[in-house]
Amino acid sequence: MMKLHTAALVLSVLLHTVWAQNPAVSVRPRTAAVKPGETVTFQCRVTSGSQPVQFEWKRTNNQPLGDNVQIDGAVLTITNVRPNNQGNYRCIATNAQGKAAFSASLTIKQPPKVRITPSGPVILMAGESASLECIGSGKPRPSISWFKQEGGSEIVVMSTTTETKAVLQVTVMTAEDAGIFVCRAQNKEGTAEERVELKIQGGVSTGTMPEASVTDTDLTAVEGQTVTMHCQSSGSPTPVISWSKLRAPLPWQHKVTGGSLTLNNVGRQDSGQYICNATNSMGYSEAYVQLEVDSPPYATTLHDEIVARRGEALRLQCLAHGTHPIRFRWTRVSGHMSPGAETTKDGILKISQLKVTDSGTYKCIATNHVGSSEVLTKVTVKA
Repeated sequence: MMKLHTAALVLSVLLHTVWAQNPAVSVRPRTAAVKPGETVTFQCRVTSGSQPVQFEWKRTNNQPLGDNVQIDGAVLTITNVRPNNQGNYRCIATNAQGKAAFSASLTIKQPPKVRITPSGPVILMAGESASLECIGSGKPRPSISWFKQEGGSEIVVMSTTTETKAVLQVTVMTAEDAGIFVCRAQNKEGTAEERVELKIQGGVSTGTMPEASVTDTDLTAVEGQTVTMHCQSSGSPTPVISWSKLRAPLPWQHKVTGGSLTLNNVGRQDSGQYICNATNSMGYSEAYVQLEVDSPPYATTLHDEIVARRGEALRLQCLAHGTHPIRFRWTRVSGHMSPGAETTKDGILKISQLKVTDSGTYKCIATNHVGSSEVLTKVTVKA
């Protein structure tokens, strides 16, 4: 009789240990490196522990999260990332038995930026000189070069890899000394440039201003597709066409052929405004293309497997990243859903009172106008 009592006591302790655990969490991804203006998401996942679990996000230095940080339970999303978002973010999970924390690190890449003073156009009399100052910034420190556009090509007139400022002295004696000057900063994160026009006052016009136009001003694509933008120009001398992206370098996998810009394997980060610039010795003109890249949903859940007792309430959260709106639908892989099951529009499956027969594998299907994604969660209900 004593042995039976001892065995029952040990079983009770083991059951209490199984059903009453401190939470254990992890964060995906553990590290992320993005450029300013992009969006990054960290997801906190419960790897073990008793339900329910409450989530809280904090910065490890106790600074405020920022007005561009959104928290949806276990998911932290930073939109339009800024340099001051860089740092460590900590997910704190709490249940009735205690709490646990896990940190993730965010690094902000800094593609180069340039600024020309004066911004132009600069008008000079014959024989006068101008001092053009170009300041570059970025991490790592970019190289800075000055170019002059002549006859459809660019000529390097000044370059530095050690200074953050490059000052170009230009003396205008004839119309050939005037024109478009380009300052370009480059590091491993990308390229940025600005241009300034120098004009000689009283010179004789020998051409016409360029005029740029694009075939499509608005384009929509799906992730992974190839996009081509076409730009035409008129003017004399024949303008030189170049492409840039507003507030960001051109995507790494881009190709410029004639007046066309081609982007291969586009992603959501390639969305934005693209600028076609047509330039000749008389001046320059710009035309714009707005690109929106849609992506199919990617579905995840907070738990891959859940163990619960009969009579308890079940709450399964389905999350999805992709182009909105996203619709959620829960099904049971084998068998029928419980009559009391309820699915909310934000992807939550609720069963208010579990039965042993509710054990099984449940599937969340997330769908948008691009495609769909599904994820499974195994539920075990014990008597």
